[in-house]
Amino acid sequence: MQQIVRIADRPDLVPTVAQWLWHEWWRADGETLEATRHAVAASVSRSGPPQTFVLLEKGEAIGTASLVAHDLDERPDLTPWLAGVFIIPEARGRGHVIHLIQAVEAACRSAGIGTAWLYTAGAERIYVRAGWRTVEIIHRPGKRPAALMRRDLMLPVQ
Repeated sequence: MQQIVRIADRPDLVPTVAQWLWHEWWRADGETLEATRHAVAASVSRSGPPQTFVLLEKGEAIGTASLVAHDLDERPDLTPWLAGVFIIPEARGRGHVIHLIQAVEAACRSAGIGTAWLYTAGAERIYVRAGWRTVEIIHRPGKRPAALMRRDLMLPVQ
């Protein structure tokens, strides 16, 4: 059985999520595990960013995704962002990620957010299948090129 919970409702999951994110991205960006923990613990908004979601399978945490205000220094004009999408290695390839993407999209819709953004340097196909579209390729010194993607979430008013 799968369930998605918010860090706001399950603060006991902060250390697990922080460890995942730190090992996957934040450490390479020069952040400390403590700073990562603090950021995850603070992502408890009830509407709009920041919010962090955790996917549980049979009660065990297997993945996470967040809705954040900013995620790409090169594009401070864009907000909000789907960020920190992570599935533990042994649970990958089973379609779990779509549930996390949909949770963040639903959080956007419930907050009246019509467009969300993300960037990825290797998972573009996953997001395209989920309805996202690439709008630009970002070239950053010393890093792999990244696809800047957007998702329009609200239906136009008739």
